[in-house]
Amino acid sequence: MDQSFRTIIEPFRIHSVEPLRMTTADERSAAIEQSGFNLFNLHAEDVLIDLLTDSGTGAMSRDQWAAIQHGDESYAGSPSWFRFESAVKDLFPFEHVIPTHQGRAAEKILFTVVGGAGKIVPNNTHFDTTRANVEASGAEARDLVISEGHDAATIHPFKGNMDLDALDALLAERASDVPVVFLTITNNSGGGQPVSLANVRGVSEICRRYGVPFFLDACRFAENAWFIHEREPGQGDRDEGRRQRDRDAESPETFTAKRTTLTKNSKIGIGRFARSANLGSFVPFFFVCLVILVVKIVLTRLARRLGGALAEATF
Repeated sequence: MDQSFRTIIEPFRIHSVEPLRMTTADERSAAIEQSGFNLFNLHAEDVLIDLLTDSGTGAMSRDQWAAIQHGDESYAGSPSWFRFESAVKDLFPFEHVIPTHQGRAAEKILFTVVGGAGKIVPNNTHFDTTRANVEASGAEARDLVISEGHDAATIHPFKGNMDLDALDALLAERASDVPVVFLTITNNSGGGQPVSLANVRGVSEICRRYGVPFFLDACRFAENAWFIHEREPGQGDRDEGRRQRDRDAESPETFTAKRTTLTKNSKIGIGRFARSANLGSFVPFFFVCLVILVVKIVLTRLARRLGGALAEATF
């Protein structure tokens, strides 16, 4: 049999479709001009292919839609929360979980606690809202992606990698001014480039050596795990769930905390969550974040609008 051609069949049926308004090139040009060439001023109905964000763009399954009906409206102690917490802890071995409605809310909480004037927060490349929240606190957001990550023409399997030498030099000089080291996977502001498992471990080793907390911004964790499977030597014979757990297996030794959006790889309409290990002196950090969450955003176990999303997340 000829094996040179394989038919790829999507393992699902589409239950519903959403119509798009077809536009001409002239109509799109006129709309852009009328918006003052500011894409945020465009009407969504004038945009045929929307590349503004990868959040909330995936279709949900029938089980997820059905699960929304199980979203509890209790103001506290919601069953949706406990199912969600259990599902998160099953995949990510952290003791504490904090839900928020959006990534920038999680960032606001985090950098309200750890940011401030004179501080530096290194990352491979900061996402725009991450950078904004770091700088709003008075701290400096510093990008330390490898040199290949700056050159679109360069071929490299993991162009999202952190420059380990640059990180080491920064911490050797100013570790006391670095409240946390971030690593974004995939590196969204750098074109969604992946980060290798070896690089994650390298960043972890440097952070442990200098006693600096290591946070993983796992915005596209499943996609990054796939790139590790395809491109990193010795990782091709392990399934994605195993690679994900292996990346977290050394937690809290590998990294101190992690935050993940639910609207990208998780294919959910709303939400983000942060989780942290119970690490002695790091415990007060979690509870300070919790206080800010309750005062400014939402009760930890409140369902309401998040209730359906928390229910979805378990399917």
